[in-house]
Parts: sequence; structure tokens; C-alpha cells
Amino acid sequence: MQQMLGPTRYAYTDITAVTSHFRDKLGQGGYGSVFKGVLSPGNVHVAVKMLDGNSNCNGEDFISEVSTIGRIHHVNVVRLVGFCPEEMRQALVYEYMPQGSLDKYIFSAEKNFSWDKLNEIALGIARGIDYLHQGCDMQILHFDIKPHNILLDNNFVPKVADFGLAKLYPRDNSFVPSNALRGTVGYIAPEMISRSFGVVSSNSDVDSFGMLLLEMAGGRRNADPNAANSSQAYYPAWVYGDA
Repeated sequence: MQQMLGPTRYAYTDITAVTSHFRDKLGQGGYGSVFKGVLSPGNVHVAVKMLDGNSNCNGEDFISEVSTIGRIHHVNVVRLVGFCPEEMRQALVYEYMPQGSLDKYIFSAEKNFSWDKLNEIALGIARGIDYLHQGCDMQILHFDIKPHNILLDNNFVPKVADFGLAKLYPRDNSFVPSNALRGTVGYIAPEMISRSFGVVSSNSDVDSFGMLLLEMAGGRRNADPNAANSSQAYYPAWVYGDA
């Protein structure tokens, strides 16, 4: 019944067992380390994200956001299957995405995706973002849409992931508090930097999605300090200048 209503609550001892004492590390992010794990029965593969002690998610807010995101079931949003709320040992248990993140494909020297496949992936990402904004009781603003946070399943179906910066807001709110302003250079919307560009809203995620599309089309990062020509270091400005 608990699994039907939302994500499963695990003790830290369960998390250590699921990950075989954190044996297989998948990656490291700003909000913690991710480990591969296996849930039994069924031998279901999962990705376990251990949040750093300085994570902004804690206490009742952590439980509230986990329970809300845990009820999301959409083909283009990664599914949260469990969590551990123990203080200083908070963990999020997500479905495992065997093909990894989108960035390792679109920035590859050899093009692994056809234009049709890129278009299919882009549409899937758009559907996932639209569901977060329009398909839930509370709108979920992600604030960190980028290729690294788009995961791919066995069939390369894209799933929006990593809600470390995400916040929940009532639908009648057209902007969010200034203390929520953050993101990643190369994707962050202008209004996230200065209110002179407008109010922060779900459109901020749409702006980041546009920057992601630009990278998918060009096969290079928006912010590339190693670009051969300094005028090409910021890809959007270079494209705009040549347009």
C-alpha cells in the first residue's frame, strides 16, 4: 500500500544493504554522490543518491518534497522509488537509467543520434517539463534543466532527473522568492540573475530548455572556455552573431 501511495521509506541500514555498502559509485554531483543499488525481491536496479550534510533539503521540507515528487508517474520524469530521511544520512532512491545522461552523447566526437532521434528526445524532455509545470497539484520548478540532468533508459527515452534545486509552488504564484535564484552557467535564465529581465516563473525552465536544445543541435557546450576562438567561447552569442 505504501508503494502505491508514494515512495518507500528506508532506514540507513537498508540503504547500505541496497548499495552493498556503497560499492559501485556512479557519479558525484553538487548535492551528493550517486551509487548503484539493487532492491530485492525482484533484483530491481536503482540509483541511490546520498545527499551531502549541507543539503538544503531537511526535516519536514525533505519529507514533503519527497512525497510529492514520489507520486509523479510520467514516462519522461525519472521515478523516485524510495528515500531515507535520517539526519545527515538523507538518501533518494531513483529508478536506474542504464544509458546514463544525455551530455555524454551530444558532446561525443562521433554523433550517436540521428536528427530524428534528437527530435524524439527533445520532444520527450519537453513533455516531462510540461508535466512538472502543468500536470501536478503543485507546479514543480526544476531550476537546473541541462543535458547532465536528462537521463536515458534502455530505449533512450529521456527522463528529467535531479531535483536537487527543484521547488514546489502554488499555481497562482507568478514568481518565486529571490533566495531560490540559482542554476548552472550556460543554462540559467536571465531573470534568475536579475529581476530587470522579468519575473522568475516556469518560463525560467523553458529558457533553460532552449539552451539545452541549442547544445543538442550544435553538439557543443554553451559555455566552453576551451574554445579555439575566444569569440566562440559562449556558443549562443556566437550563433546569434552569425545569424
